[in-house]
Amino acid sequence: MKQLASSTQDTPLGPFTTIADDGVLLASGWTGDIARLLRYIHPSLRPQFDTQVRAYDDLGEISKAVAAFHEGDLSAPDRIPVRQHGSAFMTAAWQQLRTIPAGSTVSYREYAALAGKPAAVRAAASSCARNAAALFVPCHRVIRTDGTLGGFGYGLDIKRWLLDHETAS
Repeated sequence: MKQLASSTQDTPLGPFTTIADDGVLLASGWTGDIARLLRYIHPSLRPQFDTQVRAYDDLGEISKAVAAFHEGDLSAPDRIPVRQHGSAFMTAAWQQLRTIPAGSTVSYREYAALAGKPAAVRAAASSCARNAAALFVPCHRVIRTDGTLGGFGYGLDIKRWLLDHETAS
């Protein structure tokens, strides 16, 4: 039986929860609701029941990376392995998100081009919406062509804080 590990820690933006499998991040976000994060994980990577997720105070390097990022080490999440499952385009798109430097943004159109399909702007936006690994796969760095924030699963206030934090650090 597969058992995943989770941890919730305090951040300046509220609780941040991570879910991992043997040190590899599967899901993360600014919530204390493990069930919410489990819904983002592809069925092939998650347990069948919430009871198969064991809560820990600390997930080692993953928890250190969360704290370090919020304290100003913007590259800390880059050192954590992430596993997500999706279409070939989504997988490529998620990989490209990890190449966007902290403090930088790209439009959804630029993001689609980075992922190899310049005309697939809606698919690029969908990959952001289905990203299970917020912060570690930084979809908050994708904005609308007109420079406005667009959407973010954890709210625009958190997206604005993240972008401001990255440009200030």
